[in-house]
Amino acid sequence: MTTPTRRLGSLTVSALGLGAMPLSMGRGEPAPHDRAMATLHAALDAGVTLLDTADIYAPTWDTMGHNEKLVGEALRSWQGDRSNIVVATKGGIARSAEGGGRDGSAAYLRSALEKSLAKLGTDTIDLYYWHRPDRSIRYADGVEVLAAFQQEGLIREIGISNANVEEIDVARDVLGEGGLAAVQNEFSPTFFHTSRNELRHCGEHGIAFVPWSPLGGTGGGAGAVGERFPQIQGIAEAHGASPQQVVLAWELSLGEHVILIPGASRPESITDSARAMNLELSTEELEQLNQIIA
Repeated sequence: MTTPTRRLGSLTVSALGLGAMPLSMGRGEPAPHDRAMATLHAALDAGVTLLDTADIYAPTWDTMGHNEKLVGEALRSWQGDRSNIVVATKGGIARSAEGGGRDGSAAYLRSALEKSLAKLGTDTIDLYYWHRPDRSIRYADGVEVLAAFQQEGLIREIGISNANVEEIDVARDVLGEGGLAAVQNEFSPTFFHTSRNELRHCGEHGIAFVPWSPLGGTGGGAGAVGERFPQIQGIAEAHGASPQQVVLAWELSLGEHVILIPGASRPESITDSARAMNLELSTEELEQLNQIIA
């Protein structure tokens, strides 16, 4: 079965990627190493070509880069063709024994990027996001740092995360039309009131919109999405699909610029999610689902 693809800046990726965060943090302990490798390999085997990670995805503050190391190891140990696999990571959030914070300074972002390159075992990162705005600096200054990294060949494409419409436009102004590849914001059936505007705005400007927690998050929202929304459960039963597949197929229908990164900590979860790329919902079903965010 052919894997549907979408554009991410100059890159082509599967319409659905893997959010690797749950392998390192979230509910309970990190996934055992063997299961983490099996989950990442299952994603790749299912046709997923976008792996999403971040330097802060780690069990503790002093294990920063934990998730990136898993992704790098999984790519090296996978037996398939790695030439079309895209890895996205993020920087700009600091963690320490005293807590955490945001740091968008040039010095911090460079240090974070260099560590990410080492953890992933690569010379160039395909897509690098500024993880969260640092309100102590001008937003344009942080974006300019990423532009410099791109000029140096350290990153291929630039993204911003947890950004509002105004910040998206600042990034567009700094980078020029077509220079901003992706915006990664929260969006799901349970969180959409603000990010709906950003999803629409990205579509108008040819920017990939990459929802994080597209099923509602690891705090129980993803697992109970069918219980919370009867229309999702009913459509799932009609197709012999999981409620999670229905949600993901619906979100993909919201625009060709939408690329999803559902999280998973088990091979079965990402294998199930990947099937959403080929789940066809009727116009009537999509209209019914669109009422969730109306």
